[in-house]
Parts: sequence; C-alpha cells; structure tokens
Amino acid sequence: MTKGLLALLLGATSLTACAVGPDYHRPETSATAAAPFIGTANPVVTTAATDDRWWQLYRDPVLDRLIADALAANTDIRVAIAHLEKARAQLRGARSDRLPQTDIAGSLTDSRVPASQVLPGTDRQNWSADGGLNVNYEIDLFGRVKRSIQAARGDLGAAQGDADAVRVAVVSDTVRAYVDATSAAARIAVAQHTVDLLDRSIRITSARFDAGRSDRLDVIRVTALRDQQKALIPSIVAERDAALFRLATLTGRTPQELPAEVRDRTTTPTLDQPIPVGDGRALLARRPDVRAAERRLAADTARIGVATADLYPRISLGGSVGTTSLGLGDVVGGGPFRWLFGSLISWSFPNQEAIRARIGGAKADTAASLASFDGTVLRALEETETALSAYQHAVERQQTLVAARDEAARAARISLARQREGQIDFLTVLDAQRTLAGAEADLADAGRDVGFAQVDLFRALGGGWQDASETRTAEAMPAG
Repeated sequence: MTKGLLALLLGATSLTACAVGPDYHRPETSATAAAPFIGTANPVVTTAATDDRWWQLYRDPVLDRLIADALAANTDIRVAIAHLEKARAQLRGARSDRLPQTDIAGSLTDSRVPASQVLPGTDRQNWSADGGLNVNYEIDLFGRVKRSIQAARGDLGAAQGDADAVRVAVVSDTVRAYVDATSAAARIAVAQHTVDLLDRSIRITSARFDAGRSDRLDVIRVTALRDQQKALIPSIVAERDAALFRLATLTGRTPQELPAEVRDRTTTPTLDQPIPVGDGRALLARRPDVRAAERRLAADTARIGVATADLYPRISLGGSVGTTSLGLGDVVGGGPFRWLFGSLISWSFPNQEAIRARIGGAKADTAASLASFDGTVLRALEETETALSAYQHAVERQQTLVAARDEAARAARISLARQREGQIDFLTVLDAQRTLAGAEADLADAGRDVGFAQVDLFRALGGGWQDASETRTAEAMPAG
C-alpha cells in the first residue's frame, strides 16, 4: 500500500509541468518606437550609447560625492528598498508552496476526577502526553502553485523597477538642486557685478553734477537703477538657500550638516561634449518604469492561471506520525506509536460562478496592465523627445544671449565714452546700462535653464540606477 501511494505521489508530481491559463509573452517593440530619436540631428547630442553614470560627464568631484551620499542615505530610496524586500519575501512564500507543509504539535495534560467517580483500582489523577508530526503536500496538477510563483516573480521585478525609478529620480533631483544652487551663486555674482558698475556710474555722474556738467536728475535716475538691481539679490539668495536645503534632504542630511564645500560652490557644472542619447530600443530597455510596467503585466498574466486552476480539483497528500501516552513514565519510555497517510481532494463544483468571476477580474487586470505598459512606452518616448527639443533650444537661446550680452556691453562702453565727449545725453547712457544689466541677468538665467534641460534629458533617458542597484538579483528578471 505504501509503495502504491508513493508511486501515485511521484506520478502526480511529474504532471505539475502542466499549468492552466495563458503563458506570458513580452509585448513586441514597434519599429518606430525602436528607431533613432527625432532630435538627434542636432550637434549638441550624439547617438552613442548613454553613459549609465551620466553625472560624471560634468567632471565635478563635489557633485560625485553628493550623488554617492544620496544613493546611500536618501529616505525615498530606503522606502523603495523596503518595498523590494517585501516583494522578495512574498516570492519566497510562494515558492514554499512547492514543498511539503509541516507542523509539529504536542500537548501535556493533568486531570483529576472526584473520588466518587473513581473506579476501584484506578487513580484519581492522571497525566497524558501527545505529540506528532503532520505533513501535507499539494500536488500541483493544474499549475496553481507554478503560476503563483510566476506572479510573485513578476511582482518582484516590478518592485525592482520601481526602486530603480526612485534612484533615477533621486540622482536627477540631486543634480538639479546642485545646478540650482551653483547657478544661483553665479546669478548673485552677476547681479552684484551690475550693482558695482552702477555704483561706478553714480560716482561719475555725481562728480559731473558737482562740476556743473550734469543734472541732479541724472544722479537720481542712475541711483534708482542701482537700487532696482540691488533689490534682486535677496530673492536670488533665498532661491540658493532653498536649493542647498533641498540638497541636504536629498542626501539624507539636516540643513546644518551640508558640507561647507557644497555651500561654497559657485561654478555651475557644464558639459564639454555632446550628450549621448542612444536610440528608442536602448531607451525602452533601460527605463525602469517601462521594465516595471512589463513585469506587472507578466504578474497579472500569471494570476489568470492562478484563478483558472481553481476550476479544477485540488489534490493534497498528507500524513502524520506521533505518539500518545498515559502517565509520565510512558513519555520517558515511549508511548504507543501511531501513523496516518492519505489523500484529500477538494473541488468547487458544480457552482463555479464565483471562480469564473475571479478569472474575469484577472483578465481585466491583465488588459489594464497591457494598456498601462503601452502608455508607459509612449510616455517614455514623449518625455525623451520633449527633453531633447527643450535642451537643444535652451542651448540655442543661450548662444543668442551670449551675443546679445556682448553687444550690450559694447554699446554701454561706447555710450559712456560718447557721454564724456558730450556727444550724447545721460538718458542714452542710462538706457545702455539698463540694457546691459538685463542682458547679463538673462544670460545667467539661460545658463541655469541649460543645466535644468540637461538634467531633464538625462532623467528621461533613464540612466543612473545600474551601478547603484546592489539589491538587484536574477529573481527580478523575466522567467523563461
């Protein structure tokens, strides 16, 4: 009998390769999605493969250290890693269903009956002990356990993608805050330089007024312009402080703990080479949000099989061994031994409407996940093309403003010289100085905008998680 049951167990186990429900196939990438980007004709970018550690293209050691600190201590990354560990634990739990489920039970009791109820020759007080090992194994004939494992593996892959997406966001936000802080310092310097030039104009105009060669109104006008430019500085300082405080939070610090080398940094990071952007196929393979959406689709597809398996009987084999003894002496010497082995079949039949409703819900979830995956792919391409266009036009604007600033500076020098010679009035000089101040401010803002556009492009490209993702494992990869 035992050999027959063992043969039945082995034979049933060999059938577990059969799993109901659809097998998952990764959606194909369309030719247009895998094609080169529209904006790669501009010389500020190149179709070379994207650098995973893209922030190192700036060649800024202070920024490199900030990124390392953010990847190690950022609170959002810690939350994402915790969610990843939860998904990994759930996969271990799903895998455990392939193994026999065991439990050990034991009891020790002391009972005493009234003397009036004691039979002659028996004791009023008795000790009894019971212990045993129970084993239960589900034969996965229709793949319920197999599909559950596939679903858990897909959830783990999605959690890994989500964690990597958080890393991309944290790296991008850190670089953006650094650019914001350093460009604000540069804008403060430009504003202060403009104020210094206007102070010089005040001294010259005052001297001309004292000599009777200028009107008092000229002194008032240039002083008002100086005060207007000076009033811009406090708001820029506040912007810089906010960027520094944001940097502290991103790197897991309080504002007081931000290193002095970061506070003292006044040079905005720039690139001395075109940005490598690759093509659409590489983008979709690299973006964590696309990978997470694909893994969710795989998990929901597997859940159709989990629900479908409930249409069929669930067969379990179980057994137990143990001993029961009366009296403490039998516990030491070994009481009567018992064993039990058998099978259990459970089947929700013939009313299976609730099961079919769950199958319908699982199919709807899968359809929603497919639509979400398609939308994520489209958004990834949209964001990248938009970031490419924004970066290219930000660079063009900066180049135009450089020329405008140079012309404004030349006009201001000429107007001062001609005023000394008495060829033009002071209003012309004042207008030239006002134009120069505006051109300097616009150029400083353009430098910040170019830096932001670079960060947005790198973020759209989705790099920055590969080397930092130390918790990435083969479990998060699609199953064959």
